[in-house]
Order: sequence, then C-alpha cells, then structure tokens
Amino acid sequence: MPESPIVPGRAAPGRLALFLGFLKVGLLGFGGVAAWAYRVVVEERHWLGEEEYAALLGVCQVLPGPNIVNAAVMIGDRFQGLGGALAAVLGLMAMPLAILLTLATLFARFQGVADVRAAIAGTAWAAAGIVIGIALRMARRVKPSWNAALFGSLVFAAVGLLQLPLIATVLVLAPLSVAAVFARRRL
Repeated sequence: MPESPIVPGRAAPGRLALFLGFLKVGLLGFGGVAAWAYRVVVEERHWLGEEEYAALLGVCQVLPGPNIVNAAVMIGDRFQGLGGALAAVLGLMAMPLAILLTLATLFARFQGVADVRAAIAGTAWAAAGIVIGIALRMARRVKPSWNAALFGSLVFAAVGLLQLPLIATVLVLAPLSVAAVFARRRL
C-alpha cells in the first residue's frame, strides 16, 4: 500500500497524473531533466516538498541508473505502488525516446555539417548551465545541515576539483556521512 502524500492537504496523484506529470518532465526537460523534474514535482504539482525532493534526489544519485528515472520510480511507487512507478517511468521516457530516435536519424545524415557540430557543442554548454543553476537553486532553498554541507563540499572537491572517481568517492564518503549523522544524534 503506498504511503500517504508528503505535502499535507494534497491527495495522492493517480497513475494518469503521474504519467502526465513525468511526460511533461520528459518532453520539456530534454537535455536538462533535473530542472524540470524539480519544477513539476515540487513547484507545480506539490507532490513533494523541497526538502523531501532534495533528500530523494540524494538517494537517487547514489543508486545505479539515471537519477531522474530513479526518482520517477520512487515517487510513482510512493503514491501508486508498482503501477505508479511504471506510469511515471513510461511518462518520463516516452517523449525523449521519440525525440532522440528522430534526432539520431537526422544527425547520422547531417553530422558532417560544421553548423550541426557547433550547435551540438552549444547545446552541451547550455545543459551544463541548467545543471549548475538547479543545484544552486536547491542549495539556497533547502538550507543543508552542517554535516550535509560538509559532505557535499567534500564530494564536490573530490570529484569536481581533484577529479577522483565518483564510485570510490561515494563508497568512502557515503558511509562516513551516515556515521556522522548517527554520531551527532547520540550527542
């Protein structure tokens, strides 16, 4: 049985609502899904609060697989069980798959054109900007604890600045962050 919704006073979204919400995320978020997932799930539909979404996304980032697909599964499952998870993932993947297949076909035909290569490079920079923007927005609004800020900074320094492998960094810092939380609660 799915858990009750996190946002007080809101009914749990049905399977169709989950499908349509994540369909919008998949369609509008082509190349920048995280920003649109936040907008739809937290700001428009109010399915989760900001802190709950940030915590869920944090869990999704250490699980194998794409973060937003993991989030769709967890959100869909929370409100409608397995059927909700399937509806959310199908909604999320339908439009990007159709668009990607179309663009791949066009790219195969026009990949030698210099303007096409330049457009792809520009798109990559725009996608990076979207990711940085949503991270800064979430950091401002969520107000992380001292431990969360410390371990977030350590991960950023290890992976972003020192270019250490992500998996090794997570395997070392995730247990340390959990231990720090438990140690702090005992004090």
